[in-house]
Amino acid sequence: MGQQRSLAKAFGCARVVYNDALHARREAFGTGRRISDGDLSKRLTESKRTPEREWLREVSSVVLQQALADLNTAYRNFFASVSGKRKGAKVAPPKFRSRKDNRQAIRFTKNSRFAVTSGRKLRLPKIGDVRVRWSRELPTDPSSVTVIKDTSGRYFASFVVEVETVALPQSDSEVGIDLGLTSFAVLSNGTMIDNPRFLRRAERKLREAQQSLSRKQKGSANRGKARLRVAKAHAKVSDTRRDWMHKQSTMIIRDNQAVYVEDLCVKGLARTRLAKSVHDAGWAMFTRMLEEKSARYGRHYRKVDRWFPSTQLCSVCGTLSGKKPLHVRAWTCTCGTTHDRDSNAAKNILAAGRADSPTPVELVSDSVSAERPAVKQEPTGSAAQPAQTGISRLQAGKDVNLARSPRPTPRYG
Repeated sequence: MGQQRSLAKAFGCARVVYNDALHARREAFGTGRRISDGDLSKRLTESKRTPEREWLREVSSVVLQQALADLNTAYRNFFASVSGKRKGAKVAPPKFRSRKDNRQAIRFTKNSRFAVTSGRKLRLPKIGDVRVRWSRELPTDPSSVTVIKDTSGRYFASFVVEVETVALPQSDSEVGIDLGLTSFAVLSNGTMIDNPRFLRRAERKLREAQQSLSRKQKGSANRGKARLRVAKAHAKVSDTRRDWMHKQSTMIIRDNQAVYVEDLCVKGLARTRLAKSVHDAGWAMFTRMLEEKSARYGRHYRKVDRWFPSTQLCSVCGTLSGKKPLHVRAWTCTCGTTHDRDSNAAKNILAAGRADSPTPVELVSDSVSAERPAVKQEPTGSAAQPAQTGISRLQAGKDVNLARSPRPTPRYG
């Protein structure tokens, strides 16, 4: 409990420093003044000498400085998004942090002199030696460690280390992947990965936990316990899905020299009647894992244009047969070939990926022509940073109660 209180104190101090700096920036903006990062750092030093903020000296100064760095990064991302320099979704301006936020985090850099002891404990300044349940060995000395507390009350230590890219042995195969809901993925080589539907399978338990929470009086200790049960149930679903996707993506990257995937608009699909199933499938997480592991292990990864009509093309003769309702799972082309909808789409994705790839990988044998150009059409209405070693699990014990760190229905498309 002593280390748990020390961590809570560090979370709180970092949050206060972040909020004070955000208030100072907003105040300066309202009066037309500019306030630099150095000014904020000086203000922090001065505030630690005042009676109102003297308790900030009870935690590591590096934690407080990193809170200022987080605010500066948030503002840089916001201004880059507004000016159009940052790609992707628009970034909102920084907001005040709350002690009720689902996620609390602090970061220690080398300046804080954190260390991994000979007894495999994590030594944190002004907190002590914390027992850790390691998920893997650290390949090199970490440059920083972030301690995270998630909404279910679990603590994690995430290390930043520098690793070298290690290429896997060359493979003579490549694959196109068609993602869906009935089957999570169908590969062009005929492999079919069933959709585990982790959220759907856990819905009954989640519903019971949520109903129990809704009956508790707000502010009561029992409501806090019920909220924790709901959070842990959701965390179990999330962890199981992530673990399963890591295993599937690793298998695909290990067996294929090149991987081609359709560039799905997940946000758009998540606004349809199949939203829950789309979110449960986790396509974006899966494709991100494929991309990251391809870069790390020397594989070729490419996304095929989302408007490419993979479902409408015949993978044998290239005939464009037009739109098909979702309930049509098999169809016969004019050339006489009968296609499974998903398998045919995967073969077309493979062919399109080969055609668009600047460095195509030759296959030993494949029946799909790589010369057919990708065909555009209107939507049919259906649908260089240091690497992190992952998140190690801080081990539960007498000092800190810690736990370990942060898988759909009808076929779509």
